[in-house]
Amino acid sequence: MNMSGFSDKGVVRSTNQDAYLTGSMDDGAVWAVVCDGMGGANGGNIASRLGVDHFSASLKAGYRSGMSDNSVRNLLETAVNAANIRVFDKSRESSELNGMGTTIVAVLIVSGVAYFVHAGDSRAYVYTANDGKFTQLTRDHSIVQSMIEDGKITTEEARFHPRKNVITRALGVDEFVTPEFNICDLSTGDRLLLCTDGLTNFVDADVIFEIVLASSNESTAEELINEANKNGGGDNITAVVIEI
Repeated sequence: MNMSGFSDKGVVRSTNQDAYLTGSMDDGAVWAVVCDGMGGANGGNIASRLGVDHFSASLKAGYRSGMSDNSVRNLLETAVNAANIRVFDKSRESSELNGMGTTIVAVLIVSGVAYFVHAGDSRAYVYTANDGKFTQLTRDHSIVQSMIEDGKITTEEARFHPRKNVITRALGVDEFVTPEFNICDLSTGDRLLLCTDGLTNFVDADVIFEIVLASSNESTAEELINEANKNGGGDNITAVVIEI
């Protein structure tokens, strides 16, 4: 597997409140985690960094070769909750950090199976080489996504809705968080994308697909970010691409 990541503050923001980490296990399994912090310049930076650091530490400490699907799910959810507790506790240390939080989207790939966990509106996508499809694997935990599912607005209306950035789940906001989990089988040639909404709010899904399909894996993440910046770059942007 080939893996590359890139993060940028964008054109408008003065700081980058996104963070990401990638790594591998001794048996060849690979993992990646992306966080998008919120709560002011200092709070957002701290929340996202704590999120990726404590998620990855918990993941590496608990991983064992040969784990069942259910055990992997428990491992990922435990890692999310470990990160949530750390961000939540940190937010209570000072008034300046009160209310900070971060989204999270993460994947662990073991023997051709990708296990995903997420909370918030950072996303995971997969390009499947066998059928040429590009599919969003995560469901945004956001106000507008709930409105779409309830039939109150269309997907197109959601793009410009004034509350499109209001999320309903995040690390650190409450003492407990319920992450969402799913599984995807992978084949040779497939590509995974983890990203923050700084990408998806400024680049249409079909353009993201074109870049993921056409770029070499080493340059894909950077090319996606360049496209978001070309379209205004109004938020921090992070992308991690994994090719099977």
